[in-house]
Amino acid sequence: MSRRSLLRALGAGAAGATLAGCGVPAAFVEPGDRAGHDSSATDHTLHFANWPLYIDTDDEDESKRPTLDAFSKRTGISVTYTEEINDNDEFFGKISPALMNHQQTGRDLIVISDWMAARFVRLGWVQEMDRSKQPNVAKYLDPQLRTPAFDEGRRHSVPWQSGITGIAYNRKKLGREIRSTGDLWADDLRGRVTLLSGLDESFALLMQGNGVDITRWTVDDFHAMCEQVEKRVRSKHIRRFTGNDYIKDLATGDVLACQAYSGDVIQLQADNPDIEFVVPEEGAELWAESLMIPNLARHKRNAEKLVDHYYEPEVAAELAAWVNYVCPVPAARDVLASAKDEETAALAEDPLIFPDDAMRERLAIARDITSEERMDFAKKWNGIVGL
Repeated sequence: MSRRSLLRALGAGAAGATLAGCGVPAAFVEPGDRAGHDSSATDHTLHFANWPLYIDTDDEDESKRPTLDAFSKRTGISVTYTEEINDNDEFFGKISPALMNHQQTGRDLIVISDWMAARFVRLGWVQEMDRSKQPNVAKYLDPQLRTPAFDEGRRHSVPWQSGITGIAYNRKKLGREIRSTGDLWADDLRGRVTLLSGLDESFALLMQGNGVDITRWTVDDFHAMCEQVEKRVRSKHIRRFTGNDYIKDLATGDVLACQAYSGDVIQLQADNPDIEFVVPEEGAELWAESLMIPNLARHKRNAEKLVDHYYEPEVAAELAAWVNYVCPVPAARDVLASAKDEETAALAEDPLIFPDDAMRERLAIARDITSEERMDFAKKWNGIVGL
């Protein structure tokens, strides 16, 4: 199961999207109103909300989470860990009433995709972290992830895990290599290609295929991409738009090539070595799902300690070995390389966990869709996708 979010429709998230898109004045929280009373000094607890299957578990007892248990043992802080985030928009709808009404959410730490994190930052719904108390984050955070446009200096967010949106394909069944996004549109792939249904998940890679610098894409770039996709839908070149079910399509051979997430492909390759993942020559999107501390969190200091715990290279390595996404702590690579277990040590050489320099040159973090753009863009894209 992938932890990456899927925008299937405006659906339950429509209210939240409208709120952010229209910039409702009452929703914005001023900086001075974001912090609550921090009980961390006397109350050694913490509530951490995350996605399913996004943390290491013990092989013999799935209720145990080694890296989290080690934190509690070392600090004395008891962590209530809930796997309650299944979709960014759904979670937005769950906690937005509290945040917009200046109430506690009951959570001290959450993990959301950066495009949604941008919305939280714009609305002033998350607190700035104290980096002076997070030496590991300051020292070990991947330089390529330090300066997203939505959160200058990563003051309000810290990547939990990162990943790449690229192309996956079955090389044996296709009988050739795919090297660029343009290769998806070859005649022999007509009806055997899928794209991701979510606007935020899809648009960057498709624009990169047009040679666009996604760090500064324009409205014209967006509409040009949409016109191309519409044309390929009408010609039936694109089989369909998918959520995580592209995994099944690719595994069964119903689809030969598709947009895909790097972490999913690592898991697919374990069962089918013919599946390959490509960072196209024109580039691919580097994204992250980030830790954030909601307004009025009762255990902010405890939350900051937990964030910093996961940036210790040894801890980051243990987590990376389990989730198989791009590790936001490059120093964890040396830890894995020194592992006695050969399979674990081999992860250090996997460019989908630790991208090499050549791959990094082709990775970029996309400019976020602004609140002013989102409603019109979502309407346009969902009309194409059929949502």
